[in-house]
Amino acid sequence: MRLDFVDLSVSIQTPVEGELQGGMGAILAADIAYLGHTETYAEFAAMFDGAGPDTMPDGQAIGAERLQLTAHAGTHVDAPWHYFPTTGGRPARTVDKLELEHFFAPGVVLDLRGREPGDKIDEREVEAAVDATGAPLAPGEIVCLWFGHDEQFGTPSYWDDYPGLGAPATRWLIDQGIKVIGTDAPGLDRGNPYMARDWKETGDASLLWEAHRVGMDHEYFQIEKLANLGALPPRGFYVACFPVKIARASAGWCRAVAILGLPR
Repeated sequence: MRLDFVDLSVSIQTPVEGELQGGMGAILAADIAYLGHTETYAEFAAMFDGAGPDTMPDGQAIGAERLQLTAHAGTHVDAPWHYFPTTGGRPARTVDKLELEHFFAPGVVLDLRGREPGDKIDEREVEAAVDATGAPLAPGEIVCLWFGHDEQFGTPSYWDDYPGLGAPATRWLIDQGIKVIGTDAPGLDRGNPYMARDWKETGDASLLWEAHRVGMDHEYFQIEKLANLGALPPRGFYVACFPVKIARASAGWCRAVAILGLPR
């Protein structure tokens, strides 16, 4: 059996110049301290009771990193606890409580390219994108929204200037039996500045994070910051996106991967 793997993840990395000018880029920034092999003598000595450079090959200890970041940095899975304290009147689940089988399943790519930053995708657009794949959705499939926005990764516009789902489109997907919805944008909702603009103009606070807030009534999970969806066919692959098991957390980082060649 020949299997092909496509990396669907972006890197967790320190910000590039210009990404910290407020907004999501600042909120989701990762602070990574890289420690070279001559900078970790203390750690090595602590592990081996005083071992010094003379005990290490060529005086080289170990390479290491220290990270400070949110669980929503990089490609990650959002748990229902992120959306609201309850789901359907019951306590919302955290990422460590989610069943693994949700995160290994046949995938479907919905081609939603050509939308403008701030566009809200409605259920008719999602239905049309599903029809274009040649088959209806099946319960348990992992739906990946292909906006092509990952091409902006590493630029300031990546963090705020993207389209996203409206609440009716999110509910429609859930009604088809979909539990996991992924996007190649930083969030399932459209960019924050566009939601904020419409809220200020209308006074309607339900416009803020309306796709996320569907989770108040219906349990579902999001994969945010996918990449390379253009390397996949609409169907005929599996997605593996197991979230890291962080106790009582609203999200967990994942290395999302598409696998082609597995029998359905």
